[in-house]
Amino acid sequence: MILGASPDPVAKQAEFKAKYDLPFPLLADADHAIAEAYGAWQKKSMLGREYMGVVRSTVVIHPDGKVARTFDKVKNAAEHPAEVASALEELRGARA
Repeated sequence: MILGASPDPVAKQAEFKAKYDLPFPLLADADHAIAEAYGAWQKKSMLGREYMGVVRSTVVIHPDGKVARTFDKVKNAAEHPAEVASALEELRGARA
């Protein structure tokens, strides 16, 4: 199962999901508890200003509930799905 999460309001997430035709649910993480739990709520900086925010990350969770793989600070969103698919194939091979 794939889930997405961001601190954006539900309405903004719905627009994003529709715009990119995402086939998975997006979770509203208004208090950023999910992001904090998975290490995606980090100090960022832009134009000399520091602030806390979400760092684009992916976490692959094994069916046993343990974190199997993490991708921190994803830089290329276009290539990232292929990276995740490759990691999933590796994990499937390791279980066979």
